[in-house]
Amino acid sequence: MEETRLSFLGAARQVTGSSYLLESGPSRVLVDCGLHQERHFQARNWDRFLFDPGALDAVFLTHAHLDHCGLLPKLVREGFSGQILTTPASAEIAPIVLHDAARILEEDAAFKKKRHQKEGRRGPFPEVPLFTTADVDKVIPLIETVAYDEPVEFGNLSATFREAGHILGSAMIEVEMGRPGEPGFKTIVFSGDIGQSQRPLMREPSFFDNADFAVMESTYGDRAHEDKGRLDNLLADVINDTVEKGGNIVIPTFAVDRAQELMFFLSRLFDDKRIPSLRTFLDSPMAVEITAVYERHREDLDEEARALFRSGRDPFRFPGLKFVRTREESKAVNSIKGSCIIMAGSGMCTGGRIKHHLARNISRSESTVLFVGFQAKGTLGRLILDGAPQVRIFRQTFPVRARIAQIHGFSAHADRPALIGWVGHFKKPLRRLFLVHGDEDVLESLAAELRKDKGRDVVVPGPGETFSLD
Repeated sequence: MEETRLSFLGAARQVTGSSYLLESGPSRVLVDCGLHQERHFQARNWDRFLFDPGALDAVFLTHAHLDHCGLLPKLVREGFSGQILTTPASAEIAPIVLHDAARILEEDAAFKKKRHQKEGRRGPFPEVPLFTTADVDKVIPLIETVAYDEPVEFGNLSATFREAGHILGSAMIEVEMGRPGEPGFKTIVFSGDIGQSQRPLMREPSFFDNADFAVMESTYGDRAHEDKGRLDNLLADVINDTVEKGGNIVIPTFAVDRAQELMFFLSRLFDDKRIPSLRTFLDSPMAVEITAVYERHREDLDEEARALFRSGRDPFRFPGLKFVRTREESKAVNSIKGSCIIMAGSGMCTGGRIKHHLARNISRSESTVLFVGFQAKGTLGRLILDGAPQVRIFRQTFPVRARIAQIHGFSAHADRPALIGWVGHFKKPLRRLFLVHGDEDVLESLAAELRKDKGRDVVVPGPGETFSLD
């Protein structure tokens, strides 16, 4: 029997860029094809793939966050023409996310080229976009949907997509290699991003009784989400304190899941009169589009959200909420008098409309910048969160005087106790557990903890490293 190999092409000793090549017999599949988003790893997006894209049979996509799907246009441009298999909701979200990224890349490339010509220099990256909207258009026809819990046969592989509870459409992928009962048969589980349990909107993440190998994300492998279960109180406190001072609440917001979860909580707080009636702006055309996908795929939401829809109440709408689409509408937000809530992307403040709102508010002591999502090293969001006394936005330096707050419990990722519990659910010890999708020190910390229990074989793979699964 031919060797079965697993190669780690991204999210290896880093958080973003998830991508794993599985070669089993004649079958070659890629699990995720994500963008490297940390500033010090972005150059890797321009590297040639460590395999021939044209020789791939398929891509299994766990979900539609950019760090999992963002290099698909480059993959197709360089020769991939097979199927991209994913859940129905992810099949709708991925094109929205990719088109938005392409537009930003095109605008950034044009701006940098103009600036560098004026300054007579070259930047660290090519002055062309990593991919274009035309590249994205070639990806979309390759996307095919797979229902949850229904195995799909692919060569000598069988893949089953299970609920991950992370964002709408997110999946863990259970892959069987070979045929049960035959020599060499084995299973591997790719966790994708594991969601928190008992989160609003999302269904519970899946557990597995048996597998030979597992690849598990470890974003929050070094901490517990101590504030989960108190999100209503924490959010209300931040809003009420800021309103008392007469400032704005500026929330860097991921368009997929975080925006919808925030609207769910805000709707409940307004209904219960726990916060004053405020103008609230979702300043993200992409988040507006994604919200419509959530409303169409309510069957993938949890029972509480489905019950609200059945009662005639949309959990993503409430009085005072305005969906901001155009640039003119976005600029008008900054002329509002009195306190308001501004949710805008990007979630790590690396681009998008949030930078304009930060420029107007970060030096105002009465305003609050509230982080509700993970901030990768090297991003503007991380700099602010780590206490930088001043930051550069649009080539201008701003002193940081606004209150900087963070609520961990909004995270769509499982924390350390939940990750340990996920591994502990396997009835038989895994032959090997691979930890990915985390900062290096976090991965090593979690690996050391997991090795204490029954001497587990836990590996933290490096970029480009390949392992035999035989």
